[in-house]
Amino acid sequence: MNPPQAVVVAVGFTRLTLVSRWADHVWRLVAMAPAGAELAGADLVRDNLELRLHSDEAENYLLNLTTPEPMMFVVWRLEDEHGEERPTVLMVTVSYGEAARMLDAGENVEGAPLPPDLKGWIEDFARHHYQPPEKKTKNKRYATSRQEHRA
Repeated sequence: MNPPQAVVVAVGFTRLTLVSRWADHVWRLVAMAPAGAELAGADLVRDNLELRLHSDEAENYLLNLTTPEPMMFVVWRLEDEHGEERPTVLMVTVSYGEAARMLDAGENVEGAPLPPDLKGWIEDFARHHYQPPEKKTKNKRYATSRQEHRA
């Protein structure tokens, strides 16, 4: 039986007031949960977001799950919504690799603790698709090519 490859989640942000000459507020991720769950402390909720798992990220999922506190990562940016900049979610992932690549690309990436009811689903998927790296054999090409040139 193949596990499902996607679930729908909701993400909550809060608007924090700043005392600064450069900005009067900042948005921060405060909660993530399966769709329909209550997100306490959120001023803005983005729901119907798809957390999709990909077989080539299985190693990164397992890496995340074996940490003391597994995380879900939200990739987001500010976009104009009715004359005010508000967070727009680009993607949700549980892959360290995907999160790192998006961070390297200059995107906002924040993490929140992985909801416990998703951990088993992700672990089943990752273990089903994980392929250990192939062991490298010593390459004797250089020694062989030297002998061929001597002849």
